[in-house]
Amino acid sequence: MEALPRQTQFLPPTIYDIAREAKVGIGTVSRVFNDHPSVSKEARERVLRVANRLSYRPHPYARGLARKRTNSIMAVIPFFTTFFFMEILQGVQSKLSDLDCDLILFGVNHPDQVEESLRHHAMRSRVDGMLFFSMRIPDSFVAQLLHQRTPPVLVDAYHKQFDSLAVDNRQGAYVATNHLIASGHQRIGMLSANLESIPARERLRGFRTAMEEADLPVDPLLIKNSASPRLDGFTRESGHEVMQRFIHLGKKMPSAIFVSSDIQAAGALDALGESGLKCPQDISIVGFDDIELASHLGLTTMRQPMYEMGVLAAEVLLARLEDPKREPVHTMFVPKLVVRKTSESLDSHRRAACETAA
Repeated sequence: MEALPRQTQFLPPTIYDIAREAKVGIGTVSRVFNDHPSVSKEARERVLRVANRLSYRPHPYARGLARKRTNSIMAVIPFFTTFFFMEILQGVQSKLSDLDCDLILFGVNHPDQVEESLRHHAMRSRVDGMLFFSMRIPDSFVAQLLHQRTPPVLVDAYHKQFDSLAVDNRQGAYVATNHLIASGHQRIGMLSANLESIPARERLRGFRTAMEEADLPVDPLLIKNSASPRLDGFTRESGHEVMQRFIHLGKKMPSAIFVSSDIQAAGALDALGESGLKCPQDISIVGFDDIELASHLGLTTMRQPMYEMGVLAAEVLLARLEDPKREPVHTMFVPKLVVRKTSESLDSHRRAACETAA
């Protein structure tokens, strides 16, 4: 039986089809797609015309072989499920997909797995580079990473010898707390995540600094944190649980609370609703992150440019691959206050009531 034409079989075109129709060798086609300078202008244009007509796209791995690259990037992240990482990874994926570069995710649930991921993936050159999220690179691997072909870019982390992008968590918390102070609140609490987390500790530092500069007492009774190891306490459940502890204070409850993440703030709002309390009538709340859910909740929060961070992280890594010897680049993002309905100025009646309770 006569073979069906390619268009009827719905088979994708290959490098051999391009070579046959452009009347060149497959080596010439390969050199065109790898931008090799030895191909004549006429041959290059002919190959590209045929490729365009057949809707041919070279596979990134195959194209990378000529450059001794895999055209793949590994992202080492602590968890797959947090909104913070998902929104950053969307930015990373957007940039890499434009360049036909694959993104490989490696989830880490325990510090020991960091070394495993480095040893079995990055150190064996199975990827061209790494995006290393919210974790400290083990000291034992610093020298190796500096002298091998798989450079890292640190995201939400810092090391002076590697490219890095981070958010100023302390400054963001400082601005959030000052917003509540400027609104007239004096009895202000903080609902924190697990203080094993560096971002949680930095946000607590910013809260303390703002309170101390305003000559307001930092009452230990009004600083409550999650002890949950799951996602470092950055969960809706932990926000609900810790807010219940605030509610149990009764009349000693603060008039406003800075919450260390939006997802915790969502749980805190659930707890308030269940207890019959209203936000902001009974208590004001400011979160941190500005995930998509925040706008639906009307949550005042500190906006992190998560998607933009992902795009820039990919761009910095690609630039590092093109110029391995350039000086490390360090970028610090400062969160911006987004005021919505969960925070409001404290009127004189509420202020007097809070001062009496204090």
